[in-house]
Amino acid sequence: MKQTFEDFKLIRNPAGQLQLTTRNNEVHNGVYPVRAFPISAADEGLSLMSREGHELAWINKLSELPEDIRMLIAEELTQREFMPEIHRIIHVSSFATPSTWQLMTNRGEATLTLKSEDHIRRLTHTSLLISDSHGIDFLIKEIDQLDKPSRKLLDRFL
Repeated sequence: MKQTFEDFKLIRNPAGQLQLTTRNNEVHNGVYPVRAFPISAADEGLSLMSREGHELAWINKLSELPEDIRMLIAEELTQREFMPEIHRIIHVSSFATPSTWQLMTNRGEATLTLKSEDHIRRLTHTSLLISDSHGIDFLIKEIDQLDKPSRKLLDRFL
């Protein structure tokens, strides 16, 4: 039986790691959060994992946690998850792959190198995940929200 978050205490230890303490006073240092569905349901289903990769706690919804605990988990997720969201495609070097894309993302300007069209994956009818040559995933949440020139460039690869 999985334990729920109410069975634990979560703090940041002096080394800067998340520390989970169980009701039995077992202390686990270096725990890290992992989302079950990071794109489709980012606020639902999250595990707190041990350094060894074992699930220590399950959290049904982040929004149901106390603010201080939610902030600790959010800080840790920000460090672990790096998935810029594409807001605009500024320029594409070539319509043949590999090609270099100049982008505007939620984290500022970025460049990605697309090795192959196979690195563009449809997540839903309206969202895409694009993996660059360095293994960084870029997300397009809503294709329809891109400006017309960006959609036109993207259509050449779909």
